[in-house]
Amino acid sequence: MRGLALRFDAPMMSFGGPIVDNRGDIRPFPGRSMIAGLVANALGYDHAEFEKLERLQTRISHASRCDRRGEKIQDYQTVDLSQDFLQDDRAWTTRGELEQRAGASSDETHIRLRDYWADAIHTVALTLEAPDEESPTLDEVRRALQTPERPLFIGRKSCLPANSLYLEDWEAPSLKEALRSIPLPEELEKKADRDEEFNAWWPVDHDEELEEGFAKPVTDRRDWANQIHTGERWVARGPITLRTEAERHD
Repeated sequence: MRGLALRFDAPMMSFGGPIVDNRGDIRPFPGRSMIAGLVANALGYDHAEFEKLERLQTRISHASRCDRRGEKIQDYQTVDLSQDFLQDDRAWTTRGELEQRAGASSDETHIRLRDYWADAIHTVALTLEAPDEESPTLDEVRRALQTPERPLFIGRKSCLPANSLYLEDWEAPSLKEALRSIPLPEELEKKADRDEEFNAWWPVDHDEELEEGFAKPVTDRRDWANQIHTGERWVARGPITLRTEAERHD
């Protein structure tokens, strides 16, 4: 297996999930739809190219390692729902019904709460499934991340990366093993203990036996035509130790 290593390092990042009512909670790891949206933005895809976005999302497979957890913070926002582009009927609520933006409330300003990870660093091992020659190829994704068609952000537009997202290429038996071989950021590697463990997330089958950690279903795919989260897949979470520099070059 071969792929690309990405480094998510930013003052603020948002690994968003389904939004319920006015609360935009975040996950501890980046989901598939976020990775697909980031890569699509780098490639210059348009929001209306639903089939291309869906195909890219289907082909992407990734694993994530938390190098520095950071701090979870919350932003208080307001939004005017009377604007034309916000007139939608696909907002999920905790009451089991779709919120209809109509009547007097649609002309008022509403409160929104949005969470972020502050001062966190994540390393992502990314690969593309299906034929190597299908566009975009890994080479095309690498070039796009190095010279993107549009400015890139990590989750929301306010989350600008502190450094280039592309780190290096990798070859490994699996995404999990790739995470073990990708080095820490230099400032963290100097402080890390030899046997230090880092939380990691990687895709698994729901009946796969795990040596360490556990697996659970997550909803992190997007229906790009309707702009809602959908589908389900199994993701494992567990601790990993990193290979030494000598082991990485063995």
